[in-house]
Amino acid sequence: MLTDEAGVVTGDLTVHTTWADREARVAVQYSGASDWFTMSGSPVPCASEEESRDLHDAVVAAVREGNGATVPSLPVPPL
Repeated sequence: MLTDEAGVVTGDLTVHTTWADREARVAVQYSGASDWFTMSGSPVPCASEEESRDLHDAVVAAVREGNGATVPSLPVPPL
C-alpha cells in the first residue's frame, strides 16, 4: 500500500478509517507498531458514516490485493 509519509508499506498491516466533517480519513500502521501513516488518496469526500464503512471495506480489499494500493474513489451518487 502506498502512504504519504513512508512510501510503500507491506506486511502485516492495520487499517483505520475515521469519518468527520463529511470526509473519511484512512491511516495504516504495521500491526503492533505505534506510528500511523496516511494512506495515499486520503482524505476522501464521504457523505455518511455508513459510506465511510463501505470505503473502509474497499480499502481493506485493496490492501489485500497489494500492488501499491491507494484509497479507492467512491461512486458519486446522482443529484
